[in-house]
Amino acid sequence: MTFDELGLHPDLLRAIVDTGYTEPTPIQAQAIPVVLAGNDVMAGAQTGTGKTASFTLPMLHKLAVHQNTSTSPARHSVRGLILAPTRELAAQVEASVKTYSKHLFLRSTSVYGGVNIDPQIAELRKGVEILVATPGRLLDHLHQKSVNLSQVEFLVLDEADRMLDMGFMPDIRRIFSFLPPRRQNLLFSATFSEDIKRLSNEFMRDPQLIEVARRNATSDNILQVAYPVGADHKRHLLAQIIKNENLHQVLVFTNTKTGANRIAHQLTHEGINAVAIHSDKTQQARTQALAEFKEGKIQALIGTDVAARGLDIDDLPCVVNFDLPHNAEDYVHRIGRTGRAGASGKAISLVAPEEKRYLSDIEKLIKRSIPMEALPGYSAERFEVAHSRERSGSRGRDRERPHTKREPETALAPAQEKRPESPALSSAPVTPRHGRKKEVAALLLPRRSVTTTE
Repeated sequence: MTFDELGLHPDLLRAIVDTGYTEPTPIQAQAIPVVLAGNDVMAGAQTGTGKTASFTLPMLHKLAVHQNTSTSPARHSVRGLILAPTRELAAQVEASVKTYSKHLFLRSTSVYGGVNIDPQIAELRKGVEILVATPGRLLDHLHQKSVNLSQVEFLVLDEADRMLDMGFMPDIRRIFSFLPPRRQNLLFSATFSEDIKRLSNEFMRDPQLIEVARRNATSDNILQVAYPVGADHKRHLLAQIIKNENLHQVLVFTNTKTGANRIAHQLTHEGINAVAIHSDKTQQARTQALAEFKEGKIQALIGTDVAARGLDIDDLPCVVNFDLPHNAEDYVHRIGRTGRAGASGKAISLVAPEEKRYLSDIEKLIKRSIPMEALPGYSAERFEVAHSRERSGSRGRDRERPHTKREPETALAPAQEKRPESPALSSAPVTPRHGRKKEVAALLLPRRSVTTTE
């Protein structure tokens, strides 16, 4: 199938030719005709398979009837609203809208937090047909009455699962109250959950479900591997991997902003040009870091799930999970940054002993095992022995506690340990097994006698 066969507007086909694309991806081939037919759609596909074009192209096709060259803001009402969870994803989607609408007289812009709102207000008051927004910043504009959504014909929720994870559901529901009841609703996401289905029931009318791949599947183009390593040695191993494999561009995921800063500092100390990207960084710093990473000026970009969600980097060769995500579905999103659009990629996970349960959850979700390979100096035997010693050491400390501090007798005492009766209740002499227990027992007796007199 070609894009010509989809029946898209000629000016959209010209823009597609300009991008160099010739054939639609599976999700595009299935979703575009359904959207053009006017149906609500729930579409899921692996990250990097062209979801953005799946809703952007048909939306622009149907909104082409509103294109005009008038300078009057009244002639440029918001007709298409796209909600995205992060600033980076909003900017990326809006860039795609501009790419495909380059031959149409339709205006578009994006609004998100972390930057001055005044330039956004000025842009919105000029009038735009397509608005890409993060939920929080869009509510700011609605409260300031700098945007009117009463003419919206298309509502798109992109990466809906991430918006739910980030707690945007109350904001989304408030935004719904500003929209007209009659509109076309599109929900696109890399993964689906039962919460997503419940959400769809709230605002969609008989949506058609489109899934071009097994839910929560990972691309076969991505080589996945895990390396066992103690938590204290992860940063050294990461630097070794980058150097040994000669990785000139690697995206590293960590679970915390503090961790991202530490890793970037460590790698820089090792002679690797690394920069952290997270929500505490200004939007300008994040944009600059991403641009330099794409240009190859930065070798390693260290990010959290929120900051790195939606990053679109062509031909990214490798992704590293410095920390395994606690939510298994985040693993699918993380490694989806590589192996995009049919390209090959590699996903490396550094697994500490305490993270093995997260690895197990990930393997259950993606329904495939991730091979564990030991690197020189970080052998699997050493990994298991260290973990075993950690567990045995913990048990040993637990066994020592009764000798250092006698716990009061309670109903929670182990059943197999028969404690001697109190001398106040028995004439039999008490011979404690340990000297320290004798002292504790002596301290307890007056307290019991006081209790009796009360």
